[in-house]
Amino acid sequence: MSGKGRDGFTLIELLVALAVFALAALALLNLGGENTRSAARAETRTLGGIVAENLAVEAMTAQPAPAPGDSDGTEALAGRDWRWARAVTATDDPDILRIDIRVSDDEGQAAERVLFRAVAP
Repeated sequence: MSGKGRDGFTLIELLVALAVFALAALALLNLGGENTRSAARAETRTLGGIVAENLAVEAMTAQPAPAPGDSDGTEALAGRDWRWARAVTATDDPDILRIDIRVSDDEGQAAERVLFRAVAP
């Protein structure tokens, strides 16, 4: 029989097709994994931001104003523990305080807020 009458693929053609499919599958798996990691980072930043905002509201509404110095603690939110650190410093204007709030989880810093507050209402 001549080569023109044969049906099907050669072994080389099948191996090339399988290699192309494998590369496409790996790219899709990598993309799916990156999407999952990105969603987890966004969730961490969002929840950390909520904790930082809550601490900022507490610092802005506290009577009297927080004293200059550093403080830290933990807050629970969404089933996770968040570490926070607050630094209250004086500014060039004696009637204004600068308050820096940093929130982190086990993987590192999640959110940061800087606010200014009057010393006396």
